[in-house]
Amino acid sequence: MRLLHTSDWHVGRTFHGRDLLVEQESVLGGLADLVSDERVDVVVVAGDLFDRAVPNAEAVAVCTRVLERIRAAGARVVVTPGNHDSAARLGLFGGFAAAGGLHLRTRIADLAEPVLVPDADGPVAVYGIPYLEPETARHALGVAERGHAAVLTEAVRRVRADVAARGTRSVVLAHAFVTGGEPCDSERTIAVGGVQDVPGGVFDGFDYVALGHLHGQQTLAEHLRYSGSPVAYSFSEARHVKSVWLVELGPEGLAGAERRLLPVPRALSTLGGRLDDLLLDPDHTPVEQHFLSVVLTDRVRPLDALRRLQVRFPHAVHVEWRPEGGRTGELRFGDRVRGRDDEEIACCFVEDVRGEPPAERELALLRAAIAAAAREGDG
Repeated sequence: MRLLHTSDWHVGRTFHGRDLLVEQESVLGGLADLVSDERVDVVVVAGDLFDRAVPNAEAVAVCTRVLERIRAAGARVVVTPGNHDSAARLGLFGGFAAAGGLHLRTRIADLAEPVLVPDADGPVAVYGIPYLEPETARHALGVAERGHAAVLTEAVRRVRADVAARGTRSVVLAHAFVTGGEPCDSERTIAVGGVQDVPGGVFDGFDYVALGHLHGQQTLAEHLRYSGSPVAYSFSEARHVKSVWLVELGPEGLAGAERRLLPVPRALSTLGGRLDDLLLDPDHTPVEQHFLSVVLTDRVRPLDALRRLQVRFPHAVHVEWRPEGGRTGELRFGDRVRGRDDEEIACCFVEDVRGEPPAERELALLRAAIAAAAREGDG
């Protein structure tokens, strides 16, 4: 049996305000070609199919078209919700969807009931553990202890008992932060009381565990892997090589897992330097069509910097100003204003924000404003 492990589609997510639906449909729709070319039997999505609990109509339409293409290519699809999804909404009409080969495993009560997928060596039991919010899940699972590890341990115990009773090969989907995984900036924290890790040993004994939540592809053990997100959602993912796992199950269990690279609809890059240099330097031609994060080092904050950058780099989406020779530390507010009059405080603020002191005309305006405020206070 061949299984394609994906997760964290986040359909409907934006990138620094830019809509990504076209890029997402391009990449995700290509999974159907992988299904055909690699003779994939099952595609799994280990959480966060959508980016929000109530996705808009356009995101739902994109997701529907992608899932229809995958089904038409011949694979069953098993989906579990993540911490971004709404389990209740995602599972709506799940019973009807299963008849068409789309299995939505969203209910805690059903987590030990697998999707049974037959092959020449007998059935494979595919279990979908939805994202378990600790406070909600511990009551549903009858767990006294708080935290992610406690509720997931109980959920896996129930799954393991069902696997033992059936004697089948097993695949488990779970959306969690497993100890040893490397996070990036685009994941929403799932920490409870400062703790979000779940020990990898919780998942011992299964043929394959398809993890979701972390956006970089990772191998924690031969049977325990993150597929990562199919599209980059932060500049911290600029060096990620987006891909999915093609997993092979033989008669005795896991026979191997191989990466299959995904296309990059628009690369991510970062630039730094003075604004005028960035706009003129021919060395930056290769990144003109990339999503760009730019750090400006001008001594004075440039006006309307993002709009000016977008003349050359239309997909520049993020700008920071870090002036050359700027302060390396910050004083407390009280220390900054102690012993200074209103005019000095106002002028220092302008200089801090812009990188140069106010001009004479601006200084006159500041003095007039301070005087007017003083007269109003006296009145």
